[in-house]
Amino acid sequence: MRFPGSFLSLLSRLLSTLFLILFFTLSGCSKQTAPDVNFTDLKGNSSSLTQLKGKVVLVNFWSTSCRTCVTEMPELVKTYEKFHPQGLELVAIAMSYDPPNYVLNFTQSNQLPFPVALDLGGKLAHSFDDVKLTPTTFLINKQGNIIKKFVGKPDFVKLYQLLDAELSL
Repeated sequence: MRFPGSFLSLLSRLLSTLFLILFFTLSGCSKQTAPDVNFTDLKGNSSSLTQLKGKVVLVNFWSTSCRTCVTEMPELVKTYEKFHPQGLELVAIAMSYDPPNYVLNFTQSNQLPFPVALDLGGKLAHSFDDVKLTPTTFLINKQGNIIKKFVGKPDFVKLYQLLDAELSL
């Protein structure tokens, strides 16, 4: 029996998604609950991770003095623009040692489309397993669980696969 190509493509995507879900469920991936942190972005908007529950969230700890952070930022913008219409939220949190005027200048000159918050006292980084290295990015599922932690620049192919799987649930 022959199936049309669009059916096979759809079947392939469905099986890939199911495989990823099964793999991450059975592989003992972290089901650590994300901390309930509050943050205020550079525009003065306050939010918390509890308010974002029900959405897939990327939390990115970064610094303007981190070369890898600066070079990964265009890819994070592209990721946000691709997946935000499907429900992705992204929060970039500048480390406590990053001068606020540098963060503001970088955010404005690069027209970052997602919220950027300052971690002035280091409480946000401490809440996320005491983040010290940048970039560090956490992927949080709709239930509010951390399902992946990337230290260093994420493998964006793998990140896109995870986002596709989580956003399709």
